[in-house]
Amino acid sequence: MNNSISFIPFGNLAFAFIPALAVVAILAAWAHDYRKSLYAIARMLVQLLLIGYFLSYVFGTDSAGIVVAVIAVMLFSASLISMRTVEPPLLRKWYRKALGSIALGGGLTLLVITQAVLQLKPWYLTSFMIPLAGMIFSNAMNSVSIAAERLNAELSQGSQYQQARNTAFRAALIPITNSLLAVGLVALPGMMTGQILSGVSPLLAVRYQIMVMCMVYGSAGISAACFLTLVKSETIPSPEDA
Repeated sequence: MNNSISFIPFGNLAFAFIPALAVVAILAAWAHDYRKSLYAIARMLVQLLLIGYFLSYVFGTDSAGIVVAVIAVMLFSASLISMRTVEPPLLRKWYRKALGSIALGGGLTLLVITQAVLQLKPWYLTSFMIPLAGMIFSNAMNSVSIAAERLNAELSQGSQYQQARNTAFRAALIPITNSLLAVGLVALPGMMTGQILSGVSPLLAVRYQIMVMCMVYGSAGISAACFLTLVKSETIPSPEDA
């Protein structure tokens, strides 16, 4: 018997919005600004539909140049978003450090995974390269963002750089470390769940998930460490100047 799920009709997909809209209803009943949640849900829907059509086009082109361009957009966007946790003066100082850190930590991890673990042929195989790059850069982005916010907060409170760096690095790794501890016990991650739903053997899905967990932990940790090292020489405003 084939238990795979290959297609979800739009009519069926509409039912998935019931829990989300229930949260919006609670927000409205409790006098919160539910419009932001409606906007977020609507934006999610539009963005995912657009990216679905875009990726269908990209996967059909089989072009190394397009893959590199997409990865570059991911990298620059991730670096900019990662600096949302700091004030504009620091954003201008730290953006290039964030860009270099995510490029190094994420790029190195992407290279190892695609060329050593998966041994993609061709090396830019779009159906693997782009989704994996997205996972890697998004996790690197989150870790750099947390590291930047925590480092700035610790330094503003008068901590010495080394102490602030260590605290920021530990904080940056909390989300991904929790994921490592919870995987298989609390949650079945998205990639593994998707593969199982599509009919892939759970034992094969586990191998891919192990690869994914290692790559996101590595990209997050390396990127955060690089960022915290690169910004050491930058001038940090003292509490009196803030």
